[in-house]
Amino acid sequence: MEEIQSPEAGISPDAVTQSQENPEAMPPVQPEATPQSVSVDIYDQIYHLRGTDPAYIESLARSVDAKMRAVSAHGGTVDSLRVAVLAALNIADELATLRQRYDSLAGSVSQSQSSLRSRAGSIAGMLDEVLDERKVG
Repeated sequence: MEEIQSPEAGISPDAVTQSQENPEAMPPVQPEATPQSVSVDIYDQIYHLRGTDPAYIESLARSVDAKMRAVSAHGGTVDSLRVAVLAALNIADELATLRQRYDSLAGSVSQSQSSLRSRAGSIAGMLDEVLDERKVG
């Protein structure tokens, strides 16, 4: 059984790296919810995890368990380390695909906003001309 600290508890590899490289660069400590322990079953192994949102941790564990079982069923391998690595690669692929899609959508939104600003500027200019003509006429 392992005890693993989840990112929700405020510990991240970046924070550890920052504190080692430049202690002054650490952000101010902010009050957080108290981490809670939760036991999860992933691929027939029990893990004791800590985090501020047990339901979220359980959801992630179910997702990882499902991915590992799908990889195992598809590949027929029983070596849990191999299954875990293949599942991690599948999850990493899904993440990369979603990031690409997000970046594409974010670019489209940015382009649309720019176009709308340009059109709004043109319309504002036309309205100003009409209003100026009414004042004169």
